[in-house]
Amino acid sequence: MMKMMKMFQAMERRVLPIVVAILLGCVDLSAAAAASMGSSMWDHVVDFDQNYRLLWTSTSQDITFEVQARTLGYVGLGFSRDGTLSDADLAIGWIDQGHVYFQDRHVRAGSDGDPIVDSSQDYTVLLGYENVTHTVIRFKRNLDTCDMKDDFPITNDTMRVIFMYSKEKPSKGATLPGTLPGPLEAFKGSRSLFLTQRTSQQPLPISAEVNILELRNEDVELPESDESLYWCKIFKLDDFHRKHHLVRYEPVFDSSTSVLYLNHMILYECQGLSKELEMLSRERGQPCFQLQPMHCNTVVANWARGSDGFSFPQEAGYPLDSHQATFYMLETHYNNPDYSYDFSAFYRKNLSKQQRNMNIHGLDGDDDDDDDDGGADAANMDENGEEPMPDEEYPGSDTDSSDAAMEQQVVDNSGLKLYYTSELRNFDAGVLSVGLDPNWRHIIPPGQKKVVSEGHCIGACTERGFPREGINIFAVMTRTHLIGRQVKLRQIRGTDELQPIVHDTNIDPSYQDYRRLPVPVKALPGDSLIAECIYDSSSRKSITLGGMTTREEICLVLTLYYPRQKELTSCHSLPSLPTVLHSLGIQELASGTNPVVIASPPELAGMTLEKRLTSYDWANQFESFQYVTRLGSFKPLCWTPNNSMIPGIEMEAHGRNITRYWKQWNKCRNIHTNMVTEPGHGDGPEDGGGVPNMIDMPAMDDHESTNMIQTTDLKAKVTRPNANANNQGGSRPTSGRNGANRKQGTAQSTLLSTVVLLTVSSFVSGLF
Repeated sequence: MMKMMKMFQAMERRVLPIVVAILLGCVDLSAAAAASMGSSMWDHVVDFDQNYRLLWTSTSQDITFEVQARTLGYVGLGFSRDGTLSDADLAIGWIDQGHVYFQDRHVRAGSDGDPIVDSSQDYTVLLGYENVTHTVIRFKRNLDTCDMKDDFPITNDTMRVIFMYSKEKPSKGATLPGTLPGPLEAFKGSRSLFLTQRTSQQPLPISAEVNILELRNEDVELPESDESLYWCKIFKLDDFHRKHHLVRYEPVFDSSTSVLYLNHMILYECQGLSKELEMLSRERGQPCFQLQPMHCNTVVANWARGSDGFSFPQEAGYPLDSHQATFYMLETHYNNPDYSYDFSAFYRKNLSKQQRNMNIHGLDGDDDDDDDDGGADAANMDENGEEPMPDEEYPGSDTDSSDAAMEQQVVDNSGLKLYYTSELRNFDAGVLSVGLDPNWRHIIPPGQKKVVSEGHCIGACTERGFPREGINIFAVMTRTHLIGRQVKLRQIRGTDELQPIVHDTNIDPSYQDYRRLPVPVKALPGDSLIAECIYDSSSRKSITLGGMTTREEICLVLTLYYPRQKELTSCHSLPSLPTVLHSLGIQELASGTNPVVIASPPELAGMTLEKRLTSYDWANQFESFQYVTRLGSFKPLCWTPNNSMIPGIEMEAHGRNITRYWKQWNKCRNIHTNMVTEPGHGDGPEDGGGVPNMIDMPAMDDHESTNMIQTTDLKAKVTRPNANANNQGGSRPTSGRNGANRKQGTAQSTLLSTVVLLTVSSFVSGLF
């Protein structure tokens, strides 16, 4: 009898919230039936803090979320451009006496932060309940609701995801401004995330064939000043007597202090054998600039701040084979922490995950569990007997002992954990870097809201490097430093621009991760690839040059692809010196001068190049500078694995003559084509649009081993490629959003009865 009572109680907990929600018209009916059968499988799980977990799964059309928060008040999830409440799109929900209340709201810029209920409710609640500690709400929405006034489209951009939770419940049916208690106190912050192209970090299938190897630094002294430190350590991996596939890698963090200094870690494969590599592999490492060229320029794995690591798709893995490569180099970039950005939630999660593999003194953590989620007690289980949120505090919480450990931490032993298997996959994977070579010719003028730089991988390089059938790009990572705002990887075939391989209009320099493409993109021999970066230098009063320190800037896109080719590892470019000079109004430099002096025009004669850069009238001459830079010639830099250039590539090149530019299809406006013949509507260089609307710039060291200026480069070239500036416009038919009316009444009653009968039937059958 006691067993029957417990089963009835379990049925009541499972069915009652669904029945109530259906009666209130709050729950999607098909979802209610699915919820009665068990919980959904989620593609992604992220803990924003110790009290708030977000789970989600997306399709090409919509996205489903579940918020699990340790509160019995209201919870919120939202999106905004900058991670603040200004102009935020919010979904607010709470449970009151078994009823699920859920509202689509927004916050107007310049307001007091009170979320206003939208006139168009574009979220659909699927499930909601609370237990003794938690509130759980599941809901869905279209990626683009076409509510351009109040909703934030969920795109492939880096999304600033807002999270909120409060101890208080709103008044019943709260709909007016001011009726949501304490929204500013409920607002806990934001997290940068990929929502639609995030790499799944699901646990690897249990297999005796999966092995783990950790490559870690050894007592690297953390920088005390604002200067960046690039530390290189050589590893010898000579025990791969037959080929294995690297299928996953993760960061291994040494402590909650040193991890804040980490900017990125890149593992390179070194070509060939040498006594010097053998000797270096026995040492603890050294600053990278002290190393002679080691032919270690083939990227194997790349971690950047904010990343959880990367899992390769089932069809590919990076080859590890001692017969092909024995030595590997780990490059770690350290710089003093930017405390204006809160990394605590991310790093605490990863410290917890890695704790069993680390010896962190002074941190209170659970050493009994190595998964992401930690433990939970029975009070925190949901109605399906599953764990909504971990109940223990995260390691690294504010305790006296952890503070002492942080103060004492002066060295770092972080690195990468590699998962590899002898069960080979169908394809060997490779990494190709596309962009601007980090060099002072890449100049970003100060005080500009929008500066565009382009790094070219020319068709002549891909023709030589790619196999006949092409390569399949399945993941990309965009990289800039502090003032980067947008990155696009463009693909040109013939004279047509294809759909961008990646386009992020809202990047976060503190969150740079590989994004998995929904379908691999084919790149063929002869295709041109262009890494286009947009910077915001409005906060800077002096020019920014290209380089590897965080004060300098980069523009790189790392592409993961298969099948691996061994001809091309990085495909970069630099503005040619003549283009740099022309963009600054310089006709000729004086030879043999140090510092470099301008020879002509007469009005600039005798001025140093450095003085010209710092005194240039950027406020009034920026557009001219950028126009010349983007239309001018550049130097292709197509590197092979042995650190040499592909032979036969011309010293100067120009961008392709594109006749059809890619245009994004806007489903909300029913645009019938995504291709525009001729540059127009701001898409071509001559009209100041999509082609040159920004800048690149200078380096005089055409020969990378020296800073000497070649006499053949002392004169600026003023010629530029012809470009068609004709614009072709056209009317764009638009249509309003189509609303779908749900049919209720008889169908609702019938489905409600079916759900109850199915559940009761399942319960009764369990009694026998």
